[in-house]
Amino acid sequence: MNKNIKTLGALKESGYHSKSIKAELRANLIDNIRNGVQSFTGIHGYDHTVIPQLERAILSEHNINFLGLRGQAKTRLARLMVQLLDEYIPVIEGSEINDDPLNPISHFGKEMVRNSGDQTPVAWIHREERFYEKLATPDVTISDLIGDIDPIKAANMKLSYADERVIHFGMIPRANRSIFVINELPDLQSRIQVALFNILEEGDIQIRGFQVRLPLDLQFVFTANPEDYTNRGSIVTPLKDRIGSQILTHYPESIEVAKTITSQEAHLQKGRVCDIHIPELAKDLVEQIGFEARNNTYVDHKSGISARMSITAYENLLSTAEHRCISSGSEQTSIRFSDILGMTPSIIGKVELVYEGEQEGAAFVAEKLIGTASKTLFDKYFPEIKKLKHETDSDPYEEVLQWFFEASAFELMDDSSEDEYAKSLNSIGALDQLVKTYIPDLPLKDMLFVKEFILWALVEYKKLNKKRIGKGFEFKDSYGAYLSNL
Repeated sequence: MNKNIKTLGALKESGYHSKSIKAELRANLIDNIRNGVQSFTGIHGYDHTVIPQLERAILSEHNINFLGLRGQAKTRLARLMVQLLDEYIPVIEGSEINDDPLNPISHFGKEMVRNSGDQTPVAWIHREERFYEKLATPDVTISDLIGDIDPIKAANMKLSYADERVIHFGMIPRANRSIFVINELPDLQSRIQVALFNILEEGDIQIRGFQVRLPLDLQFVFTANPEDYTNRGSIVTPLKDRIGSQILTHYPESIEVAKTITSQEAHLQKGRVCDIHIPELAKDLVEQIGFEARNNTYVDHKSGISARMSITAYENLLSTAEHRCISSGSEQTSIRFSDILGMTPSIIGKVELVYEGEQEGAAFVAEKLIGTASKTLFDKYFPEIKKLKHETDSDPYEEVLQWFFEASAFELMDDSSEDEYAKSLNSIGALDQLVKTYIPDLPLKDMLFVKEFILWALVEYKKLNKKRIGKGFEFKDSYGAYLSNL
């Protein structure tokens, strides 16, 4: 539409026709589908599950409830629905509730059209201004969402409290002709959910016993966590019955999808002081930790493991390497396996533990998750580590273990230079053959990370012993470490 239109008369002459927000979303989605345009860009892993269901809900002109654990892009999907709105729509200038010039619903809008006719001033609002969001908490009130009587306005205008003109509108009426998102719906008090049901069903609002017919035009989107259905609250049955489509969200189903999300969402500073190389295996490990957490017995699965854990962990991983660069004055470095421990604060802050996990401690659980993820990925690339020490079959790790048996100790320091780090790992010649045999296409830049990765995996399988020594780690043959502790 032409934004230069400033009056109701000019709007009528332009041939503009009013349509509801749901019809608006539907029409623009149909255009996108016909033209092969993706409506929900930046959402990964939902191509064959959530997005088709969401598109069908929009075509059906339904209010929508996204049901899923935290960090499953529920609110992101709702925000992307804004792109399906018309770029601009006309409103009566000065209206608190975005009155449609051709179909005003408020007293202000109706009086303006009645008194000014075709000279009624028209303003235009952009689709980005048509998105409202509210986090449901137990302290949210009817006044916040729907509105309340303004006694001062009633006294000044000498009006009855039953007059619509003395209402101070809440967020929902002000979101007329917009998308309104209520996050964590079950946390909303039941009486407020009933008020929402009344708006969805009857199009009227009730404030302090006074009923006002106000046929609001809204696209409601709700989000909820399955845990809340039983723990903190629930969605009242009448409201749930009026929500047209309930869509189940989920976590990424593969490491590749998870890596794509992390790469897209991670906030990586552009002005880093050094060039940091990130081996692909390190990226895999960041995501595998999240997969392991969702199955770990110490972690509360009902709470979920947000994708934000991998994102913040990845940011911490790079900052750990950057910190080493700054300290040593280097201009470039590569991620080391020991840098993975720098992600511990991000992991601790993103997992909810069950009682057993609380007893062990968050730091212990975080290191356990790192160890389990290491074993999972190790098994993906290398042959199974045999549980018995003496077997007739040849052991591909025998030479590596023999090296540690003959060496007194092997140390890797946190602040060692790139040359010192490379020299230490390259001194274990048996690691070269192991890597070349089982990962023949490994880029040379990733070689040192994989070598250290093997040592940590051997520790997890109890073939080697590892302990913290000042600012580094000492690796020993398990038998030798046992004797030294006697």
